Amino acid sequence: MPIYSIFAVYFITWWLVLFIVLPFGVRTHEEEGNVLLGTTASAPANLHLVRKAIITSIVSAIVVYGIWYGYVKMGWTAEVLSEVSF
Repeated sequence: MPIYSIFAVYFITWWLVLFIVLPFGVRTHEEEGNVLLGTTASAPANLHLVRKAIITSIVSAIVVYGIWYGYVKMGWTAEVLSEVSF
């Protein structure tokens, strides 16, 4: 598997995992009891974006490693997987 393919798969996986991780642990201004004038009560109070980016990077690396391992070490290709019947 060429290195640019690994980077492409990691990039796509990173964004997918980010959108999965974003909603976890979000508290709104209303839940915090700190609704300021001009803000919506349902707006997130503190997103913790750096922590979520780190978690996303780690999870994405694990997923891409699994994809790489399946492709390189186990020989899983689209042709092989299409022949599998459940």
